[in-house]
Amino acid sequence: MTGFAPTVGVASTHPANMPKEHADLPVWNAENWFYEDWPVGQKIRSLRRTMAEGDSHLFNALVLDIHPYVQDQMFAETEGIFGERLVAGAFVFSAGLGLVATNCINAFSYGYDKLRFIKPVFIGDTIYSIRSNLDKKPKYKEMGLIRASYEVFKGEGELVLYCEHLQTVKYRNPADFAGKTEK
Repeated sequence: MTGFAPTVGVASTHPANMPKEHADLPVWNAENWFYEDWPVGQKIRSLRRTMAEGDSHLFNALVLDIHPYVQDQMFAETEGIFGERLVAGAFVFSAGLGLVATNCINAFSYGYDKLRFIKPVFIGDTIYSIRSNLDKKPKYKEMGLIRASYEVFKGEGELVLYCEHLQTVKYRNPADFAGKTEK
């Protein structure tokens, strides 16, 4: 136990366009925490996901990535430096972050820093992610800025990707941050 309160599926957004008894249920994989609630120091780990060939091909088709390292088995085996096809780094990034992504209705992506593809991921590798809440600071009149690291691992703990995600998050009580913001 980490000592942090649960944040996923603990409240409802109460949509008006469904039966009240459904609208009042907690929403799975949705959060409604505010800047003040975000716990610096908290870490979470995802479930694992195997990077299947079909998923890799679908991603490559969607983003028009036809690089021979990700699409051409013969090239990868005979001319490529790894001897097998890679999973596109953009897919590893997307899938790895998706494994620990939550849907906070008060948070908005501000950008990513320090994105690094550390080791290759191959078709059939299994990945998992760890998100660490690094820091937060007041930023705007209505929203603060939070920063979390994402580490994506394959197999039994080999680090393959690192990045830091910046998000703006609404304050529960903006008046508490008057005079403390950058803008």
